[in-house]
Amino acid sequence: MEQHEITAAGPLLDEQGNLREAGYAKQLLPVYDRKRIKANPLRIKEWDYYLVMNGQFGLALTIADNSYMGLDSFSLLNFWEQTQITRSIVRLMPMGSTGMPSSSAVGDCASGRKGHSLLFRKEEDRRLLYAHMEHFRGRDPLDAYIELTQEPEESMVICTPFDKPGHFYLNQKINCLRASGKVTVGEDEYMLDPADSFGVLDWGRGVWTYHNTWCWASASGLVDGIPFGFNLGYGFGDTSAATENMLFYNGKAHKLSKVRFKIPGRRRNRRYMEQWEFTSDDGRFEMRFDPILDRSACSSAAGVIKSDQHQIFGKFTGLALLDDGKEIFVKDFLGFAEEVENKW
Repeated sequence: MEQHEITAAGPLLDEQGNLREAGYAKQLLPVYDRKRIKANPLRIKEWDYYLVMNGQFGLALTIADNSYMGLDSFSLLNFWEQTQITRSIVRLMPMGSTGMPSSSAVGDCASGRKGHSLLFRKEEDRRLLYAHMEHFRGRDPLDAYIELTQEPEESMVICTPFDKPGHFYLNQKINCLRASGKVTVGEDEYMLDPADSFGVLDWGRGVWTYHNTWCWASASGLVDGIPFGFNLGYGFGDTSAATENMLFYNGKAHKLSKVRFKIPGRRRNRRYMEQWEFTSDDGRFEMRFDPILDRSACSSAAGVIKSDQHQIFGKFTGLALLDDGKEIFVKDFLGFAEEVENKW
């Protein structure tokens, strides 16, 4: 498919609150300004999601301001023991008061109350993540200090319109961040070494429609000592201008066309822990995915709000082709793939 690349910086939205230019970019060129949104303010959704992991464990941290509902979330994943703990705190009607930064490149993102706190700080050459939660595992608290460095020059940025005036999604995914630091839960310590530990940032700002289902997959690591990763996804909005599928190699982004997730089982009867397959229409991404752990959660409120999530952590094996035709082979490459349905 032909895809439109955004190559110049400019306002994300026009005077009517619609996307000025749909497509993808390799840097955060669209300028987000919450004040330019014309849609119902209850539909505005803003979040920062960080995931760091290595072969032993992963830690996911989220600060979200979804207007009528805010969310602070902590997930600890133990790949060796195939266990996970997720604790989430809901905040009612933040309506933008969380103060999410308008750019991923500057500003702090913070949230907390008695018993927990989260702080995501952007400094000139690094990102710092601080997390604390009382009674995370029984009576044991969770504490984390994480430093993310060597941010790649290019990342995945996409501007996706919905088939409804004033509705859009601006998303940046930054892969292959080197992670260092420590996570403690009670007496247990989990260490992050930048030699084998990587992070990803999912930075999202938008006005969403009520019912959506999406698929997303991501991985970061080393191939022959060189940072390599990918971002794959689809399922919502009008993606005729561009997909969010992209490879990352040594700091540079390589654009893919459409990539299909072949998930075992039918939509209402998935077999998530069986082997998945990924295939692209341009022949540049062919992988199998062997699951290790399902971080699943299904929550609903009054039958109106629902979130059904399956984030599957596992290992990718297969072939990816860079823009210049260079072949990248990976075997047991750690990452995740998810399917999420939201009524929100």
